[in-house]
Amino acid sequence: MDSSDLLPVGRRVAYWRGRRKLSQQVFADRLGKSKSWVDKVERGVRSLDKMSVLRDVAAVLRIDTAVLLGRDTRPADVTGRVEGVERVREALSTYDIAVGRSAARCQVLSADRLARDVTHAWITFQHARYPQVIVLVPDLLAGVQRVHADDPGWGRPLLVEVYRVTASLLVKLGEVDLGWLAADRAMAVATGDSALVAAAAVQLGQVLRASGRARAALSATLAAAYRIAPSNPDDGTPAALSLCGTLLVQAALAAARGGDDRVTVELIGEAAGMAARVGDGHDHHRTAFGPTAVDLARAAAALELGNAHDAVAWHEQATKRDGWRWLPVEHRAAHLLDAARAYLQADDPASAGGALVDADRTAPAEVRHRPAAREVLAQVARDPHAPATIIQLAVALGVTPA
Repeated sequence: MDSSDLLPVGRRVAYWRGRRKLSQQVFADRLGKSKSWVDKVERGVRSLDKMSVLRDVAAVLRIDTAVLLGRDTRPADVTGRVEGVERVREALSTYDIAVGRSAARCQVLSADRLARDVTHAWITFQHARYPQVIVLVPDLLAGVQRVHADDPGWGRPLLVEVYRVTASLLVKLGEVDLGWLAADRAMAVATGDSALVAAAAVQLGQVLRASGRARAALSATLAAAYRIAPSNPDDGTPAALSLCGTLLVQAALAAARGGDDRVTVELIGEAAGMAARVGDGHDHHRTAFGPTAVDLARAAAALELGNAHDAVAWHEQATKRDGWRWLPVEHRAAHLLDAARAYLQADDPASAGGALVDADRTAPAEVRHRPAAREVLAQVARDPHAPATIIQLAVALGVTPA
């Protein structure tokens, strides 16, 4: 137990003000109060009985309001996320169909109903409602595995899609090893169908990059892309070009992660040519591929290569396009986190804070459920000139940099 837990509220304020190395005058100025007001609060002469004031005090001190009240709390969303991931892990660890174990205790849904449920899971994911997707995935895995066992021809693409959305979700939540399992299952089920393999390879590339295996990601995504690439791009369908172009983007990001700027530029240029033929506002194979998505990839690649100012320039250009508004919420919010990192590296913490606030406004779960987002938030909140909105967000998420 922290010694501050035993103190009255006013003494807790004094304790944390000391920890933050703030004088009474500086603390008062940040609160918009007088030094006398602070002194009276800390001595217990004046009580803190308004929640709005408590929140302001906690925000300036960069702690949770509950800490001022002497309560030990763990954010409910963190607890729910951990429990949800364990249910997904259990679902991925179940081999009832393979070993012939009865699944009578599970409700058997029709194939059509499961197809609608898979579509719903993807839409929910693209709206960045990750807690809801965590709840959906275990039953979807069980149901679609049964359909695939009964009718492999019909159930195969459905099962690949379930594994794809599961892998995407797990990468978001920082569960890379578990995400790799889902992506590997997708590749195994897809084997023999080049289009399904290409779709599964998108998530495989994401997982491999997230696990630090940039060379493997580059190899896998390039092989899948060139296997489905039309001999003449003018003859390619928008769906095929979207899938091929997305794989080239994944390969480019892997090359950037490996520090190969020449290959990165070549691959993104090739993807851009395909994107020009597809146009913005489409979502073939759940890729949201188009010119704007390619420009966002240019920003991400520049960031990987250490060119923060280039990343910022591509971000500011891409987000002014009409296609920016047509991208899925998840895609936009994820990019805004990259933009925040770019601004930080470009020594512009104010703009980094603005990008984080925009990300939280666009898709709260992207910031509140992604470990990567919390790391960026901690860096921005550490800046002495961080805006109050960032401090309040950090407090709400329990991100309290020393």
